[in-house]
Amino acid sequence: MDFNQFENKIGHHFNNQPLLEQAFTHRSYINENRASGREHNERLEFLGDAVLELVVTEFLFAKYPDKAEGDLTSYRAALVNTVSISDAATKLGMNEFLLLSRGEAKDTGRARAIILANAFEAVIGAIYLDQGYESAKKFIAEQLFHKTDEVVEKGLWQDAKSRFQEIAQEKNAVTPSYDVISQTGPDHDKRFVVGVYLGTDKIATGE
Repeated sequence: MDFNQFENKIGHHFNNQPLLEQAFTHRSYINENRASGREHNERLEFLGDAVLELVVTEFLFAKYPDKAEGDLTSYRAALVNTVSISDAATKLGMNEFLLLSRGEAKDTGRARAIILANAFEAVIGAIYLDQGYESAKKFIAEQLFHKTDEVVEKGLWQDAKSRFQEIAQEKNAVTPSYDVISQTGPDHDKRFVVGVYLGTDKIATGE
């Protein structure tokens, strides 16, 4: 696997390329290839997560001097959640470089999104160790900061229920209500069907 291609894509060339290779190495690969001599990426992910949070916090603090702590926390959560950073990882083509077990390699659903997000954080950790804070900050800025205006303007930082309520009040001048339609199953494992209403009109159900 040619990690030079990834280095060229992100514009960061490692002094210690094994760090980059480690960032892409999932624990499942090690379990299946114990003689490989590689290390998995979980420690780099731990470090990268902390660097990512600091860089994004610093950026938002400077960009929105009038916003309250609660708003900034919500913006940050939207920028660094699994969906956001796995999307950034996908756009960088990180899937091509992941070192996974054969079983994990077949999974392309939510589990893969989590693996990609973790690898993205591990790459941040690797850049930080290899080239320092400013290089890690540059990488994060290039991959994530452009999303900020959309997150704020479209209310993507809100949870779905709060966002729906805001839109309903804006367009229909009514606050949504919720009612349990049915429940099944034993007490320790109940399943509920809930209706969502605008006035007396049921517009959706969820389970």
